[in-house]
Amino acid sequence: MSRIHEALKRAEQDRAAAQGVHVETAQTPTQPALAGVPSPISTVPSLPNQLTYETLLSRCVPCTWSPDTKTMLFYNSEQGPGTEEFRTLRSRLYQMREKQPLKKVLVTSSLPKEGKSFVAANLAQAMVRQHGRRVLLIDADLRAARLHLALGTALTPGLSEYLLGEADEFGIMQRGAMENLFFIPAGRSTSNPAELVANGRLKVLLNRVESLFDWIVIDSPPAVPVSDAGLMSNHCDGVLMVVRSTATPSDVARKARAEFDDKLLLGVVLNGMKHDPAEYRRYYGAYGKDVSR
Repeated sequence: MSRIHEALKRAEQDRAAAQGVHVETAQTPTQPALAGVPSPISTVPSLPNQLTYETLLSRCVPCTWSPDTKTMLFYNSEQGPGTEEFRTLRSRLYQMREKQPLKKVLVTSSLPKEGKSFVAANLAQAMVRQHGRRVLLIDADLRAARLHLALGTALTPGLSEYLLGEADEFGIMQRGAMENLFFIPAGRSTSNPAELVANGRLKVLLNRVESLFDWIVIDSPPAVPVSDAGLMSNHCDGVLMVVRSTATPSDVARKARAEFDDKLLLGVVLNGMKHDPAEYRRYYGAYGKDVSR
């Protein structure tokens, strides 16, 4: 068949030449290169969003943290006052996870100084106490960052540098002495935090690192004074509201509650309750025993 094809092609060329018409020899068309698609003989590179835990460990440099043991409860004692409450909160979140996708948890409050950073940090510590669980704690309060002080580490580089496009996720992520706990500080202060939060790079960051962690806990600014928490919640699976006992006005708490979609609100954490150590010891002294007699 190939000989017949060649003979017919030569005959066609001869006829065209006799008529003074130039005929191009038929060739197999070349396929245009597609953007981002390697040629068949090239080595396929790793895609930008294919991050691995091994890559994280190799590129995330260990840091020396000096945590405030008065507020970082699990650094001081795993059985001290307050630790069991955070284990209970952790268990409730796992129960919710059985019914809905839940990994990225935003922790916020109505007003400043209600204890949202305290709750976020200790919840993250309670989670990594479970064997093999990896947690990323993010200080996304670009207006009044506190978590770096509680953990005793550097403020920069951090989230603001990433949102400004000045650093990648590995350049802003820290890991300290507590195994499997990673931390992104807030970074340097900026004049336009709301615009930074809304520029789309926070979503990119969360999408890129989500597969590396079992939980991502995000400490946001309070919901009533500024819009940041509402914007951040669009990229999260759920929201925990922190309310300070005998301090948070009920109308303000309701206003903060209205900032979030019903499906996102996981619950309310009551912080700052008066605690009686003697009662605490009595309760746990009886735990596990037959107290019906």
